[in-house]
Amino acid sequence: MAFELPKLPYSYDALEPYIDARTMEIHYSKHHAGYVNNLNSALEKHPELKNKNVEDLLKDLDNIPNDIRTSVRNNGGGHYNHSIFWTIMGPKVEEKPFGKLAEKIDKTFGSFKNFKEEFSKAAVSRFGSGWAWLVTDDFGNMSIISTPNQDNPIFFGLKPILGLDVWEHAYYLKYQNRRIEYIEAWWNVVNWKEVENRFEKLA
Repeated sequence: MAFELPKLPYSYDALEPYIDARTMEIHYSKHHAGYVNNLNSALEKHPELKNKNVEDLLKDLDNIPNDIRTSVRNNGGGHYNHSIFWTIMGPKVEEKPFGKLAEKIDKTFGSFKNFKEEFSKAAVSRFGSGWAWLVTDDFGNMSIISTPNQDNPIFFGLKPILGLDVWEHAYYLKYQNRRIEYIEAWWNVVNWKEVENRFEKLA
């Protein structure tokens, strides 16, 4: 079966004023849709891969045929990353994490304030395009990493709990080159309930 663009869980203007409606529309309907279409086009050349889900494709890149490996990495990564990104944001959100996630963040980073500072630093310092991630490993260890382009923590055997897109297309219409302002605004739309759900499912 061909991959499909997942339904956006809110309207384009739902994250205003922090993320503008026009950016959301272009980001979702053009960029994410483009990754889905390009991934499907690549897999047309190797129909034996069509029954795999995107996570399985990305975990097994070394065994993806060489002629489509780069396309699967880039476009499969883009599809996977954005499918997470839309869900961990929302218009009505808690100010900070709670439950087991909050306990783990406090234990790992000392406080939520420290975590925000470290995560924001990873996002700001990513040169060019990429992502900042909060991840956990198979042993329950939590950390912050940054990946280039559409690379994903699962490439490295890690589980993504929270991800922030710092490609310019995610913020340029509103913030231009002011990535720091975009990151500061983004904290206002993090859906900590969904992040908590991801953590409990993956931890």
